[in-house]
Amino acid sequence: MMESLSMSAPPPFERFYADHREAVFAYLTRLVGPGPAEDAFQETFLRALRAYGGLRHAEHLRAWVFTIATRVAADEHRRRRAGWHSADVPDIETVDERPGYEDLSELTRPLPPKERAAVVLRYGYDFDYEQIGAALGSSPEAARQAASSGVRRLRRKEDRP
Repeated sequence: MMESLSMSAPPPFERFYADHREAVFAYLTRLVGPGPAEDAFQETFLRALRAYGGLRHAEHLRAWVFTIATRVAADEHRRRRAGWHSADVPDIETVDERPGYEDLSELTRPLPPKERAAVVLRYGYDFDYEQIGAALGSSPEAARQAASSGVRRLRRKEDRP
């Protein structure tokens, strides 16, 4: 006899925020440094708030918010490499050009979620395996394996007629 899976609804956003704010801030501080972490933290929870109403269940909320934080940190690193200051950064909604990680969106769509995330974080955001492991809640070695498996799977797909 098969048991039915019951997924709980997400908690109110305020509780979600209270449960995750300290860990997310510490994570962002490690990724971008103490000064930029404050802006990255605000951007992370702003993005989370915008998407929160569309969540169907409360499964993996921690991983979800850490993925958002990782993407915000990647954006911050790109800005620094480009020499932008925070005042020079355009509002994401007003930019016509797609971010680099979105170019991988269609390509990685058939991959399992963990492999897809590892490939996008590695090749779309240029994250190292330690950062990917932290975002996925796994070890750097598991992150490396997921990215490698995803790339192999994509190559096999390309080789098929």
